[in-house]
Amino acid sequence: MEQKSQDGRRGPPKREVPPMVGLLLAMALMNVLLYFGLNWLFLSPQRSVVDSSLCPPGSFRMGQMRNCSPWLSCEELKTEVRQLKRVGEGAVKRVFLSEWKERKVALSRLTSLEMQEDFLHGLQMLKSLQSKHVVTLLGYCEEDNTVLTEYHPLGSLSNLEETLNLPKYQHMNTWLQRLQLAIAYVSIIDYLHRSPMGTRVMCDSNDLPKTLSQYLLTSNLSIVANDLDALPLVNHSSGTLVKCGHRQLHGDFVAPEQLWPYGDDVPFQDDLMPPYDEKVDIWKIPDVSSFLLGHVEGSDMVRFHLFDIHKACKSQTPAERPTAQAVLDTYHKVLSSLRETLVPQTREML
Repeated sequence: MEQKSQDGRRGPPKREVPPMVGLLLAMALMNVLLYFGLNWLFLSPQRSVVDSSLCPPGSFRMGQMRNCSPWLSCEELKTEVRQLKRVGEGAVKRVFLSEWKERKVALSRLTSLEMQEDFLHGLQMLKSLQSKHVVTLLGYCEEDNTVLTEYHPLGSLSNLEETLNLPKYQHMNTWLQRLQLAIAYVSIIDYLHRSPMGTRVMCDSNDLPKTLSQYLLTSNLSIVANDLDALPLVNHSSGTLVKCGHRQLHGDFVAPEQLWPYGDDVPFQDDLMPPYDEKVDIWKIPDVSSFLLGHVEGSDMVRFHLFDIHKACKSQTPAERPTAQAVLDTYHKVLSSLRETLVPQTREML
């Protein structure tokens, strides 16, 4: 019997799909659904259950927490956080090991109202730069100048050698793990130079110990930036440059453009000191990386492969130094190359 359309006209006869064609169409549809399903599973932002940096802005997750929680408020900091003992102190803040819901956390308190501007700048940077490269912010209270962050028991990056000598970590004291630490460090510099808040310079880095104190060593032996109190903005398009502090700097660790350019005969004056850009961070990369690589078997081979990029980092002319991204790309290439050559040799020896 012929079918009629809605306007009464007769339509073409209904055609049945052969069983084999239907089966093939069904299998094709299943493949498409499976493809997009897997892509959603592995690529979707819903992966926040794995990466704390993917929590929505204004929230956090740490440790074994399954879900993201909003940043703690002033009232919650006062009633839910128990202060245990002081574990660190700097010019801007004191840090106390504390406890929140049976989890160890780090509570930072302003040391002096004179440093409040730096303290609030650090808080603003923490809020704006939350990612895998920066310590996790758990809450804050501007009213009483407190900030709560994730606690990392291994402490600052300066504790690296002591940590790798612990029985738990001795098996990780290898050139491979150390190079991965150097990659993590350069990744942070690259992130700061291309951050959502513009190009930021890590200014609290006038010597190696001070630089190492700005970063924390995580329990899985990676690195996160922790102290963001001195992170000024560079904007090349508007001509905005920076000066790291208001006093004269000395030594080989800081970049040449950070040194007083008028000789010993002219007393230092901050007003006469020329500003500079983010390339001061690039100058310091070889020194920090050398510390991270240490002196284990294979570390000299890594240094040999990094020689050219490190030489470029030490160019006297800032514009001739590579970007942090270029340094990071080179580090990754060296890691890939050495994995293909040194790792198989090590396995053969074993």
